[in-house]
Amino acid sequence: MARIASTRLSRLLTGWSSEGPGPLPRRLADALRELAARGDVAGGTVLPSQRELALVLGVSRSTVTAAYGLLESGGWLESVRGSGSRLRGSGTADGYVTEGRLVSFDARSRTAASAGGADLSSGALPGLGAVGEAVAALTGGDVGALLGDDGYHPYGIPALREGIAAYYRAAGVPTEAGQILVTSGSQQAVWLVAQALVEPGDTVVVENPTYRGALEALRARGARLVPVGGDGPADGGQSADAAALRRLCARVRPRLVYLQPTAHNPTGRSMDGAARREWQRVLGERELFVVEDTACAELSLGDAPDGRDGTDGRGGADGTDRADGRDATDGTGGVDEVAPVPLVAELPMGASVTVGTLSKLFWGGLRVGWVRSSPQVVARLAKIKTSVDLSCSVVDQLVAVRLLDRLPEARARRRAELRGRRDAAEALLRTGAPHWEWTRPAGGPALWVRVPGTDTEALAQLARRHGVSVVPGSAFSPVDGFRDRLRLPYGHGTDALAAALPTLLECAERAVG
Repeated sequence: MARIASTRLSRLLTGWSSEGPGPLPRRLADALRELAARGDVAGGTVLPSQRELALVLGVSRSTVTAAYGLLESGGWLESVRGSGSRLRGSGTADGYVTEGRLVSFDARSRTAASAGGADLSSGALPGLGAVGEAVAALTGGDVGALLGDDGYHPYGIPALREGIAAYYRAAGVPTEAGQILVTSGSQQAVWLVAQALVEPGDTVVVENPTYRGALEALRARGARLVPVGGDGPADGGQSADAAALRRLCARVRPRLVYLQPTAHNPTGRSMDGAARREWQRVLGERELFVVEDTACAELSLGDAPDGRDGTDGRGGADGTDRADGRDATDGTGGVDEVAPVPLVAELPMGASVTVGTLSKLFWGGLRVGWVRSSPQVVARLAKIKTSVDLSCSVVDQLVAVRLLDRLPEARARRRAELRGRRDAAEALLRTGAPHWEWTRPAGGPALWVRVPGTDTEALAQLARRHGVSVVPGSAFSPVDGFRDRLRLPYGHGTDALAAALPTLLECAERAVG
């Protein structure tokens, strides 16, 4: 029988305890019944023990006992001696359980509406005005030029594919339009890769922690996820370890390796030049297929790869290389004119995929991402994509073509905004939570914070009951690690973080790890 970990179940229960009438056991029972009814948890799934679930939810064991009792009396739970409590009533056809990432989007408006509510569940940024300007600049002629056909472009409209190829060529990475597949954001791109290149049971190497959307896509495909590296003081500031991959390959050959070398999600770290070269060496020697996700790479803050400002803290330059291996001075007054260079640019095209997007930099509502790979891999991915959505919106793609010309301007604006907001968030935590720990991110919209002595799964559940939505570190781990970490977004400013901090501190004291 399938079992669901308490950490995953807790993430599916987003918002359950902060709303609705009645006592806590009734609300918990109702939330579990809803998961079963809509198929988010497969029929026959064995739930965690009462003690284990109580610990991760930050409630008393008697609350969980009462909730399980209510479910059992209503026919939604079956207790089997020696096997635990099995949930019933699900109509789902498979046994995969998501991480609740999309559930958190549904719950955000309810959390924000609650008394004293603060939403720290998403790092997505507000849109840039350039998006509205690009939409307004579209003319009838732009659309009219494409109205002569049926509007279905499975690979993407030619102008956008060529524009993305030019984006890489300008960075010194030879690329042709035939190597580009336009997708509905980077999330679809990662999902397509999982569908096309991974079979159930295949070993896939991932960083630990890593992007939770990728974990969901790979788990849903039935991949066996194997983490490399870590996130402790001994890791040299890197989010993964190429030496660990070399050791792993002595025992098993992975189907593919999924990496985020630049502006890593969730840590915000970027590999320095030496680390990138070591990864390239190991990947090339072992002839491994690599998926490099550069979704957040355009949110690099221009710092040195260890997260510092390019100075050694004493007013002098530290001489560290850029994260992409180029010199730290771009010669343009701080505005990069070219795309970040992918780590896989030095590897065979047929053994690599680069995932990119405009949605992180410009606006999440603009669903335009892409895959860069060999024409053969692109054709394979396009075949699967066509079966799902036929093609991406032509209008969105026309907007994207115009936005590609505004990349330098957008980078400069985002960099200035995020640097200021990062600094403000760090100042807030240094004053309000001086015992919390983090490494200054070199990119991205969030801090990856360690809360010593605290189980952040329980903290997150306690916080939700006070109207604060926050994501614990285990959501980003393939092995439910980092239960002393929180991801704290600052991309919208620090108002929400300032409002939530007293609640988070109070809950941290109660959620002892």
